[in-house]
Amino acid sequence: MASLRLPSLKKSGGDDGGILSRLSDYPIVKKGKSTACDAAYVAKRLLKSTGKAAWIAATTFIVLGIPLIIEMDREAQFNEVELQQASLLGGAAPAHPGYM
Repeated sequence: MASLRLPSLKKSGGDDGGILSRLSDYPIVKKGKSTACDAAYVAKRLLKSTGKAAWIAATTFIVLGIPLIIEMDREAQFNEVELQQASLLGGAAPAHPGYM
């Protein structure tokens, strides 16, 4: 197994960088930075895609769902008026074709 030689944290004569600059030379730190950048990129793309999907779902509901709900409410009101008129006139309640 190859031994990993770590750079010294002691200040050398020709090196004018601080401890942080020397620590950033570690391969594990470079790999961590790369992984963090990749994760941030993926998260950004995921949020962007989720936003697009939410926009598509919302506009589809507005265009298709709301008119359907309004029409179902009108039909329910119409059926209620029919039942009230039938009960006022003393007739039997009209049979609904789907309620057998």
